[in-house]
Amino acid sequence: MFERMVLIRMIRPDKVIHIMRTFIEEDIGIEFITPPPFDIEKSFNDSLNLIPLIFILSPGTDPMQSLLQFGQKKGQTDKFQSISLGQGQGPIADALIKEAQIEGGWVCLQNCHLASSWMPALEKICESLDPNNTHIEFRMWLTSYPSDKFPAAILQNSVKMTNEPPTGLQANLLRSYQSDPVKEKAFYEGCPGKEKIFTKLLYGIAF
Repeated sequence: MFERMVLIRMIRPDKVIHIMRTFIEEDIGIEFITPPPFDIEKSFNDSLNLIPLIFILSPGTDPMQSLLQFGQKKGQTDKFQSISLGQGQGPIADALIKEAQIEGGWVCLQNCHLASSWMPALEKICESLDPNNTHIEFRMWLTSYPSDKFPAAILQNSVKMTNEPPTGLQANLLRSYQSDPVKEKAFYEGCPGKEKIFTKLLYGIAF
């Protein structure tokens, strides 16, 4: 296989990525080219109330629906607030953070890349979080596209997540079947006696 890769590299460089994927799948393991399912709960379990959780966005992705569903699962529906950052939204975001910090709520600051002038203030807020002034249930969620204006200190001291859109038919189908609520057993039991029809319809939609 390695000799074949070298040959293709010489005569068909446009096929290198494909042959490399085949090589990895056959000789190393398919798990090394299959992205893991997006798992907010795993990232949440790695987090603390004093450090933010950051969704690093990519085109075509929006984690808000998954975050809202996860917040509902954790009983945070009534204490979850979000704001899309932009011009003049800094003071409002500051107030939401302070409220959640005291009451143990969750706050999500969306599109941090659009508020580059307010990022130094956000950095100071994160530095001020302390066990004595921050409720144990408090969580700060941030979403941002990659930006050189985003504070490096926040990136270094945070739980980082990304959810890149899948490429290829197989990856898209797997993503659909591994997403909420499709991955839950109860979802398939919602149409008693019509399981076969239901699964065919689901496949048609996912395809």
